[in-house]
Amino acid sequence: MSHDTDKLIRQLSLVAFLMAELRALTARDIKGNVEGYQEMSDEAFARRFYSDRAELVALGIPLDSQRDEFTGEELYTLRSERYFLPQLELSDEELAALQTCLYLLEGRFAYAEPLRLALQNLALGRGSGTLDDAPTATAMRVEVRDPDYTPELQGRLGKLEAAISKQRTVRFRYWSIGRDEERERTVNPYALLPENGTWYVIGEDQEGKQVKSFRVSRIRSEIRFATRRERDFRIPAEFDVEQFRGRAEWQFGDPAGKARIKVAPDTAWWVEREYQGPRNHVEDGVFITEYASLDHLARWVLRQDGRAIPLEPSGLRRLVTEGVRAARRTHEGSPTALAAETRLVWDDTPGERPAGPVAPERFGVLQSLLAYLLAACGEGRDAVIQSKELVERFSIPADALEEHLSLLNLVNFGGGCYAVYAELHDDEVHVDKELFGDTFRRAPRLTPLEARAIRLALEFVGPMVAAGTKDTLASVREKLERTFGQFELSQTPAPVVGEEEDLVDTLTRGIASHKLVELEYLKPESTEVETRTVEPYGIERRLPHWYVHTWDVDRDAARSYRLDRTRNAKLLEGRDFTPREGFDRAELQQATKARVWFSPTVARWEVERGARALADGSAVSDRQVGSADWLVGEVLSYRGEAVVVEPPELRAQVAARARELERELRPVKAVT
Repeated sequence: MSHDTDKLIRQLSLVAFLMAELRALTARDIKGNVEGYQEMSDEAFARRFYSDRAELVALGIPLDSQRDEFTGEELYTLRSERYFLPQLELSDEELAALQTCLYLLEGRFAYAEPLRLALQNLALGRGSGTLDDAPTATAMRVEVRDPDYTPELQGRLGKLEAAISKQRTVRFRYWSIGRDEERERTVNPYALLPENGTWYVIGEDQEGKQVKSFRVSRIRSEIRFATRRERDFRIPAEFDVEQFRGRAEWQFGDPAGKARIKVAPDTAWWVEREYQGPRNHVEDGVFITEYASLDHLARWVLRQDGRAIPLEPSGLRRLVTEGVRAARRTHEGSPTALAAETRLVWDDTPGERPAGPVAPERFGVLQSLLAYLLAACGEGRDAVIQSKELVERFSIPADALEEHLSLLNLVNFGGGCYAVYAELHDDEVHVDKELFGDTFRRAPRLTPLEARAIRLALEFVGPMVAAGTKDTLASVREKLERTFGQFELSQTPAPVVGEEEDLVDTLTRGIASHKLVELEYLKPESTEVETRTVEPYGIERRLPHWYVHTWDVDRDAARSYRLDRTRNAKLLEGRDFTPREGFDRAELQQATKARVWFSPTVARWEVERGARALADGSAVSDRQVGSADWLVGEVLSYRGEAVVVEPPELRAQVAARARELERELRPVKAVT
């Protein structure tokens, strides 16, 4: 057997022996009775037992120890309440909502398999032991799209997750987009952080011994372990991943000061909602924000298209004013000819095999499989299960199922506390419950990785978990947190609860009951909140935002609205609607087609977002734009580095709006 297989058998057998004996055991008891330890020398046993204990604790299975006051020997126990899931309080509706999470995220979520295993354990812990594969009604009304998700990204997340859990140093080639430089980095990875639809790995860069953020999609090579050691570092006790989240684009880097920006009254509530946290606040209509980059902050101000006026520092006012002038100049007259398109090729490692997504720990899979086999026996001694059911439920390759069953059959072989004997016959698995089988019929406590998968799922589609249930998302999350066990998840960010929860709940009820909904909405290009009456048809999670696709009754047209710009949603009781046949909930049905050129200064960021590279280092993007006014603000934000090539009327609109903003900005004076 392989080293990893031997270790699995030892660890499973150790758990089985401690659970079956129900008493404190000495190291001598364990060495003499646990499969895998008996033939070892005392020195080898001490080393392996210490290592196995540490790994079990990391998996959320704490082995308790205390010293015998008479003999001085260390005594070991494993209490059942530290091993099994506690009694759950999730309703059938809430469990179905969690299942909806899995349905929504499948195929676009790197942690889908640990999430599936976690939900399998939650279902078994309730006594049902099954997950319904059919999508719920909520799932049928919701779409989830992650523009950054690729098979390469999920493979990198899988490698980084393994490195974080094993505390192994990694090496990879990384593209620093600001310097347009690619070089090898050696990093101690501490945590993975999803932020605004983008994944980052946070860790100590060994070159400067500084903790930095690395965008996972900018890794340009295979991720490799830097050494052959079992562990290279320990995550510092003072590390807190929450310090790295909630930063606006102008706050990446060392703080340089605070800016004051006057915002329109109907914009202030949106700014407060969008930029919550200790780095930002709104006071008497003035947005006060910490900044590291005035360039990025000036771009944000211009994107507001007149709804935000910089007060201080003077450097910010200067950048905004100069940016408006540059945008005006580049849109007056005829556009310049574009260079030929080119194709960027990254120098990835030749012959690199793509890594797989984040996989659940094999120990956790075997734990859950054991509980499932025993639960299938019920009060009887045996059961027959279709092998296809186990393959699909636990995502075990068909050719590996027999090996998994054999490992369980070997648990504490020779130690006398067998739990199960299972054999594969053609397409069936025949299960016999052994003497100590009833001890392990309940679902095991979730591993840290499975708990992390649920937390991340809540980060992505949390409001859908709460939608339609009687409890708030915070209540559902609290119940789930109680099932995670007593291990520390400090490297896992807590899900953010936003205003979208209540909005999604209202809109979901409107979709289900075919009732009109009244929205209070702030258009990106508007200074005032408008009221819209809509027929809601579908909700979409397009990272990092939520959208509702509707038929706008007042405008008699299909419209889609971003929920972060929706101040309130009210169900109009007594005002039902008949769903329109063939309604296409896709956005931008009456879109404006625009071609936008980006200078070499900003082109690489735009190419990363999907623009096409040109031979002179610039880039071009063809866009379907639902609102011409929105595109004007977006183009202005580039301060002359983005130019509308066509249509001509949109170029003229940018130039005209730039002239208006120049006049609006002239009277602004510094605040003393």
